[in-house]
Amino acid sequence: MLTDRDIAIRAVARGKSPTKCKVREIMSPEIKYVYDNETLDDAVRNMSKLQVRRLPVLNRQKRLVGIISLGDVAISDTDSAATALKQVSQ
Repeated sequence: MLTDRDIAIRAVARGKSPTKCKVREIMSPEIKYVYDNETLDDAVRNMSKLQVRRLPVLNRQKRLVGIISLGDVAISDTDSAATALKQVSQ
């Protein structure tokens, strides 16, 4: 998985040009995810625990079916989003 944070921390901050380095050099090596049949609370809890703002959403065959972000959570549950954001930012 590659995020804007990966680009900032693993490329720009280390003096690598984002236009010249390979994705594999700066991507997050381990993919953390939630399943599509888990609850929103499960997703928020995972984001908080892992300190991430986005998680891939997989079906039970481990195929990507979407991505959930703190922004998505905020639209549906502002209290959960605020709690997760506070924990992610620590």
